[in-house]
Amino acid sequence: MRSKPIGGALAGLAAIALTLGLTALGSAQDGASSGASNSAAEIERYRKMIDDPMANPGFLNVDRGEALWSEARGDKAVSLETCDLGEGPGVLEGAYAKLPRYFKDSDQVMDLEQRLLWCMEKVQAFDTKAIRAKPFSGPGRGSDMEDLVAFIANKSSGMKIEAPLAHPKEKELYRIGEALFFRRSSVMDFSCATCHGAPNKRIRTTDLPQFDTPNPSAQASMASWPTYRVSQSATRTMQHRLWDCYRQMRMPAPGYASEAVTALALYLNKNAEGGELKVPSIKR
Repeated sequence: MRSKPIGGALAGLAAIALTLGLTALGSAQDGASSGASNSAAEIERYRKMIDDPMANPGFLNVDRGEALWSEARGDKAVSLETCDLGEGPGVLEGAYAKLPRYFKDSDQVMDLEQRLLWCMEKVQAFDTKAIRAKPFSGPGRGSDMEDLVAFIANKSSGMKIEAPLAHPKEKELYRIGEALFFRRSSVMDFSCATCHGAPNKRIRTTDLPQFDTPNPSAQASMASWPTYRVSQSATRTMQHRLWDCYRQMRMPAPGYASEAVTALALYLNKNAEGGELKVPSIKR
């Protein structure tokens, strides 16, 4: 005779528990959503705090790069001031915005770092072996390339990215870059598209730009390189960014200034066309 009241009480308790559980779950979800929103707001606030040329150590690279550009070096004891970056010998304004591009004198599509190496060797007769071996700065070691890229890229700041695809070799390299972007390999079976082939992806609090199609996130990202990385205390170029991406995917490191890296950069720049350069930027 007492089973019904007990059953009814248990049913009532279960209903109350379910109600409280759903309420708590809703609160947790609201809290998580609010937390994510607050995190995004704080990250944006941090970016605005450091987004000031007077607080950006990358401009020290610009100054050093300017000195290197006009310094007589190599067996020919001449400067790089006659180097043609695509807009004519010695013309820097707007050159970076249109790289990578085809160069008739080398019969090759080159990005900025490839072209600078070529000019060092052909114009200056400068031995680039040490630069090729250690192109990126590290503890107690600077980088001529990071300095030169920061200086030259800064001359295109405020201009829009243009990715030329008129020459057959530019079109061919673009297709190679596209294939590399989607190619899965190595122990993690990753490709560039794993992280950057769809909208609204993120790793922890970091939004991942989408690069498989033209869109504003691709424009904003590509228009911010080279950049000073606060976490690394160094200015990094696109060559370094792609080298680091391959490292994180546990793939073999691409050769510095290799055709493969240039192909990827051309593909990415084409999908970022129209983005306004603001370089060197500063990132965490």
